[in-house]
Amino acid sequence: MLDFVQAVNSILWDFLLIFLLCGTGAYFTFKLKFIQVRKFKESFKMTFGKIKFGKKAGAEGMTSFQSLATAIAAQVGTGNLAGAATAIASGGPGAIFWMWISAFFGMSTIFAEATLAQEYKTKIDGQVTGGPAYYLSKGLKNKKLGKILSIFFSITIILALGFIGNMVQSNSIGGAFESAFNIDAKIVGVVVALLAGAIFIGGVKRIASFTEKVVPIMALFYIIGSLAIIVMNYKSILPAFEMIFVGAFNPSAIMGGVLGATVKQAVRYGVARGLFSNEAGMGSTPHAHAVAKVNHPAEQGLVAMMGVFIDTFIILTLTALVILTTGVLGSTDAAGKIITGINLTQSAFKVGMGSFGAVFIAIALFFFAFSTIIGWYFFGEANIKFLFGSKGVVPYRILVMVFVFLGSCMHVELVWQLADTFNGLMVLPNLVGLLVLAPIVKKRYDEFQSGKYDKIMNDINL
Repeated sequence: MLDFVQAVNSILWDFLLIFLLCGTGAYFTFKLKFIQVRKFKESFKMTFGKIKFGKKAGAEGMTSFQSLATAIAAQVGTGNLAGAATAIASGGPGAIFWMWISAFFGMSTIFAEATLAQEYKTKIDGQVTGGPAYYLSKGLKNKKLGKILSIFFSITIILALGFIGNMVQSNSIGGAFESAFNIDAKIVGVVVALLAGAIFIGGVKRIASFTEKVVPIMALFYIIGSLAIIVMNYKSILPAFEMIFVGAFNPSAIMGGVLGATVKQAVRYGVARGLFSNEAGMGSTPHAHAVAKVNHPAEQGLVAMMGVFIDTFIILTLTALVILTTGVLGSTDAAGKIITGINLTQSAFKVGMGSFGAVFIAIALFFFAFSTIIGWYFFGEANIKFLFGSKGVVPYRILVMVFVFLGSCMHVELVWQLADTFNGLMVLPNLVGLLVLAPIVKKRYDEFQSGKYDKIMNDINL
């Protein structure tokens, strides 16, 4: 079973999705005239210029920043700690360059996703909701195809994120706390499930309140810790960037080819890990951006771009620089195997912080993984409502809590692989929707550019 799932994932993530996701990003980049460059300053101002903490979310949705915080909560997870390490260990330091390239194109893709999520959002039992299932079912002219694709998407994202993905996240928390503090993973699982349940029960109001407070704190905590290590190893900063840029095109010139990486592997692992981490084009974060209260769909599209920038260009890049400046790349464990994944990241922080490094990573992992559980629950809930209406929310909530507990205390190699599979499958219908509805994205962008709109959201589907 494991071999079969790994073979499917190899086809999906090593070849098919890399071309489809990057191709879609390149398409929107040119169609929107390099929006991620031309509108970056405006994106930054919209995201951070008018933050008002403490505003309560409700049936009408969240503030723009709360929606972004919920999206980032899902984007910044274990992939940010393990993803960069896996990419470097498998594809060499040059993989980080290709991770940046995928994120650059991904910023235009996520603009399209968030804009469409706003365009086709709706109300179910008085609650604003939206996402790919909604723009597929309402936006595609072929309603039968739209219905099939939307149902397929909803099922795969509920399995990929709500159930299987959240098992993976809680497993990471349980393992980290057992390693750092010697606390039984089962106890950790119970605590995490109960804490998550308390937030789930509060609905959109409590989720928004949690993410807008916790996401900035966890990001600052990790950024400060990472920068401290990088600054302490300041002499290695320029060599680290040299390894990234040279390794992107000539991996064998780096470290004497110790890792045996090729250009193909650098591209493959960099792009795949980057896309998997920032989720651009995967169809997950539009659920958060759909519920933002904005005057025009393109406004939230610009805010959404900042999520990819923070996830990849800041958090993932800092992880990579910590690994490269501490010199742990290529090191081996007691059995003589080259260290990779989360173990490589832990090793780098231990070198930089001594014994406190393991504690730091355990705390960071808790914040990253727990916030992802909340974000992914929210995304799944939007699709439960699409399939079953509000009556399906309570059973879904209970099941997610059960999966969170189970994930914390079991071996999940197959679960990790299944999460990758369903993550890949849910991308396919989403990309169909993005490409078919691209004229709508362009229309809304041009409209926003012209400034000729007035509270347009009052006239859109609500």
